[in-house]
Amino acid sequence: MSSPIQIPGAARIVAASVSPTATNIHDRFASVHRQDSLNVRQPRVLHPVENEGLRLLILENISMEAVSAFKAQGLHVDHHTKAMSEDELLKKIGSYHGIGIRSKTKITEKVIKAATKLLVIGCFCIGTNQVDLTAAASAGIPVFNSPFSNSRSVAELVMSELVVLSRQLFERSFELRQGLWNKQSKGCWEVRGKTLGIIGYGHIGSQLSVLAEAFGMRVIFYDVVNLMPLGSARQLESLDALLSDADFVTLHVPELPETINMISRDQLALMKKGAYLINNARGKVVDIPALIDSLKSGHLAGAALDVFPSEPGSNGSPFDDQVNSWASTLRSLPNVILTPHIGGSTEEAQRMIGQEVSQALLRYVGLGSTIGAVNFPEVDLRAITAEEGDHVRVCYVHKNQPGVLKLVNETFAPYNVEKQYSDSKGEVAYLMADIANVSPMDVTRLQESIRRTDANILTRFLA
Repeated sequence: MSSPIQIPGAARIVAASVSPTATNIHDRFASVHRQDSLNVRQPRVLHPVENEGLRLLILENISMEAVSAFKAQGLHVDHHTKAMSEDELLKKIGSYHGIGIRSKTKITEKVIKAATKLLVIGCFCIGTNQVDLTAAASAGIPVFNSPFSNSRSVAELVMSELVVLSRQLFERSFELRQGLWNKQSKGCWEVRGKTLGIIGYGHIGSQLSVLAEAFGMRVIFYDVVNLMPLGSARQLESLDALLSDADFVTLHVPELPETINMISRDQLALMKKGAYLINNARGKVVDIPALIDSLKSGHLAGAALDVFPSEPGSNGSPFDDQVNSWASTLRSLPNVILTPHIGGSTEEAQRMIGQEVSQALLRYVGLGSTIGAVNFPEVDLRAITAEEGDHVRVCYVHKNQPGVLKLVNETFAPYNVEKQYSDSKGEVAYLMADIANVSPMDVTRLQESIRRTDANILTRFLA
């Protein structure tokens, strides 16, 4: 088993395999020529020129279907049910080529610098703010996520919270479990005819809009871009207008500098007396101490929170004032639903997330495709067929600077470049090229030439 070749100046040439067969490049060229005689046009399974068994670190109890998909392609998988701290990652990450996480594990710049073999990061969730995306891109590491797979699960959770809050079901159920019979209708409402204000009309917000209208609710929404409403929903021009008009306000926005504490004291004061606030987005978008004050004063009738600024790293851990200084106060308030970040925690969502992200990782490792990467240029080429037996695919991540393509194409000049595509994003660019009539000796020559380019960040050859 060979080790990745280290390139001076933090640049790397590495190789990755998605096949359990560990043959050398001479055998592979001979194999594809034998396949030509069958005259069957089919995509060719690509392998690394320098073979090294891929190792993946999968954390936070990610779907076993994803684990099975990786193992089926010959990857070694270490699967853990819990998140890892930065210190734990620093001890382990150096021996892995890929990592899969959910929302609790933090991939910091420090971790990325220690990950000398890392090729790819998979976020088996919607959000990617737990990863230093810029540091990952600068190291030539694309990050993939699943932006759509749990949308329905989150939307259904919000619908359930609307009813539970408006009927005070949480309080009545808790009282009866304590042996107290307390039948009442005061302060309990139907959701039919009420106004739902949705902040962020993306995949979750728009699905929620349809479900809410099926319940007979009037739907308004606010988004930073103009969007076509579904059904009878109506977009408002300002956040303030939505807050003052809605009976229920629900947030579905990413965590960005401009969304942190976007709902604070001034915004809560604009909401109707007796309104409800729901946050299943990101923990930092709501100023929770301000929300506590609004609930205590009776201005808001209730709230549902599924996300928090700081969250425990594993099941069974305490959710107390050491995690968030206001936790015990929040837990003591009536008609407040607190759930442990379970918006996307359904069997259906986790299965679809596992399938989507695992396939994205396998496509990148085995084919070089970065379609769907959140921090990286999106580049793809059609598959090399079995008939194209002497083709080699070059996957070249480089600094986005003038003159790079000229140097690379001069290197390619003696060969027939069947297809080539390049794109850039910020300071990082990515080129894929399929080169024909390449011998094993030519591959070595090409590697050495590209390795010498000053702009090289990470280069892989697949054949």
